[in-house]
Amino acid sequence: MFKKSILVAVALTFVGAPLAQARDYQPLPKAEQHRYEPSRPSYGKHYNKPNDRGYNKRWSKGQRYGDWRRHQEVRDYKRHGLRKPGRGQHWVKVDNQYLLISAATGLIAAMMMAR
Repeated sequence: MFKKSILVAVALTFVGAPLAQARDYQPLPKAEQHRYEPSRPSYGKHYNKPNDRGYNKRWSKGQRYGDWRRHQEVRDYKRHGLRKPGRGQHWVKVDNQYLLISAATGLIAAMMMAR
């Protein structure tokens, strides 16, 4: 009789083990994580707002414009009524103005309003 009870216990472990592993695995709920998402540019009413980057700013001769590499250089200056730039200078269109910028220093040598 002792032998039969041992065999029944061993048989139940063989049957019970897969059933115990077959239960639905549901991970424990984690604490809520707060992620920082940087603000994205909106194209609403504040899009063309003047700010420290220089949008809609009136430039004048002698000011430094350090962000001129972002803008495309105007190569057909005669078509726009601009004079030929000197050596190391580039015409750049910023908003509705053409700026003649010294490439080495970023200083504005001249400016002209676009037509």
